[in-house]
Amino acid sequence: MSTTRRKIMSNALGMAFAALTSTILAAPAFAQTATQSLSSESVIETIKKDGVIRIGLSIFTPWSMRDINGELIGFELDVGRALAEDMGVEVEFVPTAWDGIIPQLVSGNFDVIISGMSVTPARNLTINFTNPYAYSGLTILSNTAMIDGFTLKDYNSADVTFGARRGGTPATVIGQLFPEATLLLFDEDGAATQEVLNGNAHATMGAEPTPSIEARRYPDTLSVPFDQTFLATGEGFGLRKGDADALNFFNNWIAVRHANGWLKERNDYWFKGTDWDDQVTQ
Repeated sequence: MSTTRRKIMSNALGMAFAALTSTILAAPAFAQTATQSLSSESVIETIKKDGVIRIGLSIFTPWSMRDINGELIGFELDVGRALAEDMGVEVEFVPTAWDGIIPQLVSGNFDVIISGMSVTPARNLTINFTNPYAYSGLTILSNTAMIDGFTLKDYNSADVTFGARRGGTPATVIGQLFPEATLLLFDEDGAATQEVLNGNAHATMGAEPTPSIEARRYPDTLSVPFDQTFLATGEGFGLRKGDADALNFFNNWIAVRHANGWLKERNDYWFKGTDWDDQVTQ
């Protein structure tokens, strides 16, 4: 091999080695830059920068409701305020119609949904969910006189009318379990319950403890006719897709608050007790 050819090969190998070394050395720096870029895009960083977390919720008892002075109270309000306190920021609650709450989140009108939203595959196609921070099943609330002698199968009839909140999980479950029944849709759970109370609908469906609370409030008219719970899948925070940092933080916060018993204590207060009844208009 000629001296010239050896020099050419030596130079080529040297250049290749230098390029490889440069790539290896640059990889950690590139990965760090990419990680920092992704982290900076997280809603967590936005919340920290703005000093406030904006929480979307819909009004339904006892998750979130207005007290006699018009102030928001309920399980979700306790959760949201504790979350904000642990983050060292203020909290802003954004009451939103249920059928628009996911589009409003996706549009960026608030940072997270904390509103008793059941985790479902259909919703998960549009948003991400945390691990459950609460578990509640659905039960049927009926006008006692109108369903006298009914079995569960009797509800699946064109002669039976259900009321439900538009866009809510109960409306979906009613449609699946009782496809033959007539379904009236309303903007709030309270309107559906009122239709049952007035005798304009045979039944509605809601997350416990709301049906049981209403049955205790109007024992001569309303009842929970079956000791059966439907779709107890758990409720999670809803957040925009593609935000691993936010999902990680919220999941860890929920895990800690489960572990120290705080979520159970607050859940028991709002869902199993009645000490808060005098704070709201009956």
